[in-house]
Amino acid sequence: MTTATPVGDTTFFLNMTTRGEDFLYKSSGAIVAAIVVVVIIIFTVVLILLKVYNRKMRTRRELEPKGPKPATPSPQGPNSNSNQHPATVTFSPVDVHVETR
Repeated sequence: MTTATPVGDTTFFLNMTTRGEDFLYKSSGAIVAAIVVVVIIIFTVVLILLKVYNRKMRTRRELEPKGPKPATPSPQGPNSNSNQHPATVTFSPVDVHVETR
């Protein structure tokens, strides 16, 4: 009959796992902080690019020659008669109730 005898001290392995877990917890905080910093940097770069693009497009719009505006087509369509007047809608307040005192 054989009996199992402890070969070594198991507290050594227990201490190693808690140290490793502590290291993981501390490094995970640093990883989260690094991700936040990277996101802020990306957001700042995109914001600066958008501002530069907006300024560039605004100056382009301001500097382009102002020609006569193209004639807008009539709302009745191209086949309509130019002598016809657009239909007008009149509003008659029938349902308005005025409070009398």
